[in-house]
Amino acid sequence: MSRVVVCGSLNMDVVVQSARLPEAGETLLGAEVSFLPGGKGLNQAIASARLGSPTAMVGAVGNDSFANSLRGFLADNDVDSSGVREIDGAVTGVALIQVADGDNSITVASGANMHFRAEMLRHAPRRDEVWVAQFETPLAATGEILARARKAGARTVLNLAPYTRHPARLLKSVDIAVLNEIELGHAADMNLTSASSQRSLVAACESLRQRGARAVIATLGSKGALVVSANGVEVIPAFKAKVVDTTGAGDCFVGALAARLALGAFPAEAARYASAAASCAVERLGAAPSMPTARQVAARLAKA
Repeated sequence: MSRVVVCGSLNMDVVVQSARLPEAGETLLGAEVSFLPGGKGLNQAIASARLGSPTAMVGAVGNDSFANSLRGFLADNDVDSSGVREIDGAVTGVALIQVADGDNSITVASGANMHFRAEMLRHAPRRDEVWVAQFETPLAATGEILARARKAGARTVLNLAPYTRHPARLLKSVDIAVLNEIELGHAADMNLTSASSQRSLVAACESLRQRGARAVIATLGSKGALVVSANGVEVIPAFKAKVVDTTGAGDCFVGALAARLALGAFPAEAARYASAAASCAVERLGAAPSMPTARQVAARLAKA
């Protein structure tokens, strides 16, 4: 089995639950708070590892108690954290997540994540690996690492979230680009919403393929996902779920996708599995702690 290597952010998520999200300038009482491991990179690594794929995490933390908690959480989930570097003088990233009625809003203080550099890698990419990256660490590092991975013959996955303008050459190092409809609209310079037609979504995906991505997967929440590649367009249906918290659903999708790619799956096959995994994740509170096991995903697939 190939190894999944996730390069990205590690945060401590401060999750505040309330009956509704506050209005601007409003204070709500009676909320509950939890401190949970998170960050897009860590979430994706946990998702991959819980599904049985050998997984390594590469990133940066500060020298503080949050960093110790995150390292411990990675170890408890069998994720190799030897590539997580400690940055002197920086604090570990923190995300404030407000959750109400299954929806959320997120504000991130990146901290040590923005100090990560490609030079911090402890090992070079290998041909038998799947390398995953997002946009919560410096673009220069992301671009350099993906280019190295592609040159080594590894498969590369880029989650263009949170969306950031990037050099045009970046997608030339990407096998599979993953993004939701809002991020897709930004990337393709199109006005896309949850109500956009499939034709518009496919056209946007094709524009990213023309810039270098081999395949593009648009995640569409309750509408499932679209996979656009040289093999054409494939629609991936959503799986029914009792939604508790959507935080980390997209990260679960990416981590599960990478885990299946590591087993040799084609993009559409991997995307269907990832969609099932994400439907399991939204039924629990939090991001990383909600990532499902392979047995849970298999049960969800069996019910479809």
